[in-house]
Amino acid sequence: MKIIIVGNMGYIGPSVVKQFRSSFADAELIGFDIGYFAHGLSNAPCLPEVKLNRQVFGDVRTFPEELLEGVDAVVDLAAISNDPMGKEFEEVTLEVNYRSAVRLAEMCKRKGVKNFVFASSCSVYGAGGDAPKKEDDELNPLTAYARSKIAAELELEALADDSFTVTCHRFATACGFTDRIRLDLVLNDFVAGAIVNKNIEILSDGTPWRPMINTKDMARAFEWSITRHQQQGGAFLAVNTGSNEWNYQIKPLAEAVADQIPGVAVSVNADAPPDKRSYCVNFDLFKELAPDHQPIWDLESTIRDLKENLGEMGFSDPEFRESQFIRLKTLARLRATGKLDDNLEWVVG
Repeated sequence: MKIIIVGNMGYIGPSVVKQFRSSFADAELIGFDIGYFAHGLSNAPCLPEVKLNRQVFGDVRTFPEELLEGVDAVVDLAAISNDPMGKEFEEVTLEVNYRSAVRLAEMCKRKGVKNFVFASSCSVYGAGGDAPKKEDDELNPLTAYARSKIAAELELEALADDSFTVTCHRFATACGFTDRIRLDLVLNDFVAGAIVNKNIEILSDGTPWRPMINTKDMARAFEWSITRHQQQGGAFLAVNTGSNEWNYQIKPLAEAVADQIPGVAVSVNADAPPDKRSYCVNFDLFKELAPDHQPIWDLESTIRDLKENLGEMGFSDPEFRESQFIRLKTLARLRATGKLDDNLEWVVG
């Protein structure tokens, strides 16, 4: 089997590479990434890419079609990957997350790639309320990031047919430790704040719902989808990916962290305007289709893993929200030093 992982050098990619190398020991694994965050290693025993057969550096906006020769499956992780980045770079977000994903899928189809897998998001439900959202419920994307994901889904559906299987994982909010940690994700931020400041600041009133999923379980979901038969969901499948047990409101998430890290205070911003991004999600379809690839990490084990690994890497920065582990800050530094232009393209020379 020959597999390409696009966007492999971000937060989720190292978990996917490890999972694929473990499950598909003889597969030819190729990474393709622009390299924005390649330097942001965290407690990694070695460069994650040593598990690949080949690492290619490039921009998904100009993906080389010839790289797809003989490829069986493509996993598209490439994205401007959160709401603050989407707000700052809205046009780039649409180009990378939406238009480039569709172009890549079109190339895959021309080249005979059998399975195309797209990392979508439960954020497409937006102001979803307290009732768990199913795949056929109304979508209400509130941000550029969420709009880019649903726009890609709609066009990817039109490409799927008997010989081209497309899977869009509407993932719960990612969390957990990886070889390239992000601390701009809610649970990761809470654990980091608890360790270095003995305080968890909830910027909202603590009531919004967020489903969560460990990146290692995301990787297991990708393992299922790159070999999925069309009898398991059809030629095109958009599926909520996570578990019903991982639907949490923000304040209980913070309290769960405080339970495991002694002496931590939790503060809520009672004066915060309502956060409309609130969605509880139903994951029954994923459980039905992929019973052997259900999440195995829970909230407590994920918090412990974050705490242990941050401790082992000597994490002690009380100003971590200004560090390289915050994606928007990394892009800002690369732009300020002239390494990236306003379109987030590398400046050569």
